[in-house]
Amino acid sequence: MSGRDLFCQPRRIRRGAALTLVFASVLVAGAATGSLPGPDRKSAPGAARSTTAARHEQVAEAAAEAMADGKSPMEAAERAVSRSGDRWGAVYSEGEYEEFEEALDGRYTGVGLWARRERDGRIEVTKVHAGSPAATAGIRAGDRLRSVDGRKVDGWPVTEVVSLLRGDATDAPAGTAVKLGLERGTRAWSLTLHRAELSTDSVTARRIVGGVTVIRIDSFTKGSGDAVATAVRQAPAADGIILDLRGNSGGLVTEAVSAASAFLDGGLVATYDVEGEQQALHAEPGGDTTRPLVALVDGGTMSAAELVTGALQDRGRAVVVGSRTFGKGSVQMPSRLPDGSVAELTVGHYRTPSGRGVDGHGITPDLEADQQALERAETVLTGLGPE
Repeated sequence: MSGRDLFCQPRRIRRGAALTLVFASVLVAGAATGSLPGPDRKSAPGAARSTTAARHEQVAEAAAEAMADGKSPMEAAERAVSRSGDRWGAVYSEGEYEEFEEALDGRYTGVGLWARRERDGRIEVTKVHAGSPAATAGIRAGDRLRSVDGRKVDGWPVTEVVSLLRGDATDAPAGTAVKLGLERGTRAWSLTLHRAELSTDSVTARRIVGGVTVIRIDSFTKGSGDAVATAVRQAPAADGIILDLRGNSGGLVTEAVSAASAFLDGGLVATYDVEGEQQALHAEPGGDTTRPLVALVDGGTMSAAELVTGALQDRGRAVVVGSRTFGKGSVQMPSRLPDGSVAELTVGHYRTPSGRGVDGHGITPDLEADQQALERAETVLTGLGPE
């Protein structure tokens, strides 16, 4: 779990990894814009459709029966999803689903910390969100987080630390207090922060030595596609670009397509199937097709980020450097249950422009680089000329 961002993990992620940051699926993004078939839309008949519909009905029926018996509809739905064998299927409370939607809008409730678990089990702060409660309190990168509300967190998975920081047990809103125990060198101290609603900076750009602009995308939240296009336009004309997608666990696919469009002049980004129907995602015309481009990926590059990587690789637009990506290429459909909770079940999969399936396979980089991957990407970039 090292390298995970503390502020951006969904509540109760231990239920499953279907949504590591946000929904990371084609259908969720499309359903939000009305561009993809929703639960009430008619599709062509077929085995895929009937199987999907049957699974959704089974989950809904289990929830309804539990509610009629005075039991927890959510727990019944979770059992039904588990029995379905759907690796990415999951059930979320109404409140959790609302939080995911907020995350897709680039907002979150927390204290503004990024952190990772070191090999010795200690939790180290790696970055502090500017203007956040953590920044105001003077917490900085390199500090050790030792406890949250009196509970020692050494050796804990980062996701469990997230649960404490966000106050999952009480659905703590912005304004509620959380007490942190910290260490910096030989100094140990405690302080109390108040959670706040913060906005994410999912796209950042920086210029490094050698005429290289690094554009990092942490996730595909609302507006990230435009932010990538802006970063490309603002980069010096002579600069090559490294598109850093390491640790990007997905997001809105509409934004992923928009980000890919910054480097393509129209054309196919991906295809996907939903309930037996084949659909296609296309880039907008007018992107920068001449700058040297390297896409930097790792095992934490997932879903929508893999979609972008596959498109740039298949179309010869970027050299991909790093390690094999995660392999999350499935499409989920959300449906509302009787108590307001939401069940998500897999309904299809997407493929790269050349027809490669991503789910369970991931994307193999053109150049493997686990250690000093950024430096390797820089070296590759220097060898690329204008296309």
